[in-house]
Amino acid sequence: MVTMSDKPATQEPELAPARLPLYAFYTANIISLVGDRLTLLAIPWFVLQTTGSVEQTAISAFFTTLPLVLSAFFGSALVDRLGYKRTSVWADIASCVCTACIPLLYMTVGLPFWQLLCFVFIGGLLKSPGETARSSLLPDLVQRAHVPMERATSISDGLSRLSGLLGAPLAAFIMVWVSANNLLWLDAVSFALSALLIGLLVHTTVPHAKIKNVSVRSYLADLRDGLNFIYGDKLLFSIIITVLVTNLLDAALFSVICPVYIREFFHSPWPLGVLIGAFGGAAFLGTLIYGAIGHRLPRRLTLGTCFTLGGGTRFLALAFWPFLPFLIVVQVIAGLACGPLNPLLLTVGYERIPEEMRARVLGELVRVRSVVFL
Repeated sequence: MVTMSDKPATQEPELAPARLPLYAFYTANIISLVGDRLTLLAIPWFVLQTTGSVEQTAISAFFTTLPLVLSAFFGSALVDRLGYKRTSVWADIASCVCTACIPLLYMTVGLPFWQLLCFVFIGGLLKSPGETARSSLLPDLVQRAHVPMERATSISDGLSRLSGLLGAPLAAFIMVWVSANNLLWLDAVSFALSALLIGLLVHTTVPHAKIKNVSVRSYLADLRDGLNFIYGDKLLFSIIITVLVTNLLDAALFSVICPVYIREFFHSPWPLGVLIGAFGGAAFLGTLIYGAIGHRLPRRLTLGTCFTLGGGTRFLALAFWPFLPFLIVVQVIAGLACGPLNPLLLTVGYERIPEEMRARVLGELVRVRSVVFL
């Protein structure tokens, strides 16, 4: 029977640690993630500011998110074909060029709305594969840096959470002071910096022969191989199903249940923002704590405890007592408990997924998140 070990396997380092590529990876990753957050806000606001049309703003927002969903479903096999580093660099270059073309054409020859939609769609088409490619680079960099995998995945997940917390306020601040047009220039620069850091400082040891062997097979066969591997590994399949179910519950809680509950009992939207902020900040802190001590903790007990405290307690609290300080405390406890979940599950996945199928299998997690937020 396939089980998840309670304690992580340890390996004796054979070479001197090479940590510069790992630090460059983290820096490039958060720059690219913040750039993604800026794009999601900058494009619709740019359209609204320049056209004044609510309908065109809604259409631009749709074309901003549509390629993320499509590429999440069909782009993971492309990563295994092209290679992790190459895909990451080209994804950031595509985002840089397409983002820069929007203010450039608008300020020079003019930018029809259909052209803007084309740039937005093309620029977003490689973002999910780029994120998957960067995630696939991590295990090799961690091994060369002699860093515990739990710590490395915690830092990576923590940076992702941090980009989500800072991206929207940063975009709003920049748009207030320098306009959405200039924000797009800054957004393009962020993607260029990410591409340079990955391209110059992050070196992969994935043999080219493996990439070539994968490219011989049909694209659909590559996708099918990734699914077959997941279905054949009971633990990974259980992780995928668990993430799908819990993310669906989280989406329902924050997008439906909490807004209705807050309106019914508090008659103001600000408590909703307080609860979401309390959970997000505590989850970030929980990720950092797990990064510091997670490699010493038993995995099975940690997983069970975190799911118990971070799952149903939030629903029970809403039913038990509509008192805001009490709800904030519960959200903080739940956030601290949820913080270690992603790093722990990613660590298990990295240990079980073959190198040549890493992007396809990790891509399933991106697809699960995409389905949840459709």
